[in-house]
Amino acid sequence: MRSINKTAVLGGGAWGTALALTAARAGRQVTLWARDPNVVSEIRSRQHNPRYLPGITFDEKIEATSDLRDVGSADALLLVTPAQTTRETLRALAEIGSFAVPIVLCAKGIEQSSGKLLSQVLSEELPDAIPAVLSGPSFADDVAKGLPTAVTVACENSDAAEMLAIAMAAPSFRPYASTDVTGAQIGGALKNVLAIACGAVVGRKLGASAQAALTARGFAELTRLGSALGAQNETLTGLSGLGDLVLTCSSTQSRNFRFGIELGEGRKAADLIAEGGKLAEGAHTAKVAVELGRRHDVELPICEVVAAIISGSLSIDKALTTLMSRPLKHEAESGRN
Repeated sequence: MRSINKTAVLGGGAWGTALALTAARAGRQVTLWARDPNVVSEIRSRQHNPRYLPGITFDEKIEATSDLRDVGSADALLLVTPAQTTRETLRALAEIGSFAVPIVLCAKGIEQSSGKLLSQVLSEELPDAIPAVLSGPSFADDVAKGLPTAVTVACENSDAAEMLAIAMAAPSFRPYASTDVTGAQIGGALKNVLAIACGAVVGRKLGASAQAALTARGFAELTRLGSALGAQNETLTGLSGLGDLVLTCSSTQSRNFRFGIELGEGRKAADLIAEGGKLAEGAHTAKVAVELGRRHDVELPICEVVAAIISGSLSIDKALTTLMSRPLKHEAESGRN
C-alpha cells in the first residue's frame, strides 16, 4: 500500500467539507468532489460552504471539483455521500478505475435494498479497494471549527488502519485505529435509529430520566446485534459505539435526534422526510436494522418501535406505551429488552 498524501473526499455536505478541512490540516493534498456546482464555486472562490456550513470560512487549501475523474489519482478516498446512495457512487467510481486504495466509508447506515453493511457494498462494487470505516462521536460543525474530536478508523488490514489514522490526524482531530470494520458500522448505524427514539421522548416532554433509560436500553440493543454479527466488545463500548450513541441521543446538533423531537411534538415522519433538507439516516435504517436483527435472532424492540412510527403504523403515544409495557425481567438477561 502506497503512502497517503493525496486525499479525495466525495461529498460536499457539512460532514464532507469538515473532513476535507481536517485532511488539509493534517497536511494532505485534498480534492473535494461535490455534485452541486454552487458548492464547488463557493469553496473555490470564497473558501466557505454557506449552504451546509453557514458562518464558517477557512484558510486551508482545498481543490473543489464536480468532475469525478479528478479523484482518480488519490491515495485514499473518504466516501461521505449518504448511505443509501453509496452503491450508486461506487458504481460511478468503477467507471473511472479499480481504485486499489483505501476507501473510507463515512456514512452511518445499512443499505435498505439489500440489508448489507456498506463495507459489503463496497467490496461488491470495487473489489480491489481496501474497505475502511470512519465513525465516532463527531459533529461537522465542531470538526470544521477545529474543536477537539476523537473517532475510530477501522480497517481489517491493521497496517492500513494505522496509516489512515496517521494520515488523518490533525491537532484537534484524533483517529484511533481499529480492525473491527463490522463493529464500527453497527455502532454508527444503530445509534441513528436510537437517537430518533430518544428525540421522541424529549419532544413528548417525558423527562431526562426516560431519555437516559432509553439510551441505556438502546445500547443493550446495539451491543446484542453487534455481538451477533461478530463485532468486538471494545468497539461497541468505545468511540464508535457507546461514545457516538451518547452524543447523538443527547444533542440537537444531531439530525436524527431533532427528527425524533419533531415526531414527539406531533409531526408525521412522512412529512418530515418529504421536506428534504439534511438527511436523518436513522429514518432509512430503522426497518432494515430490525430485519437484520430477525435474521440473527436478536430482538430490537426500540428499533422496531421507531420503524413502526416511521412507517405510520404506530402512533408516538402507542409506541411509548408498547415499550413501557414489555414484560418485566432481570436487566442482565440478553436477547430481549
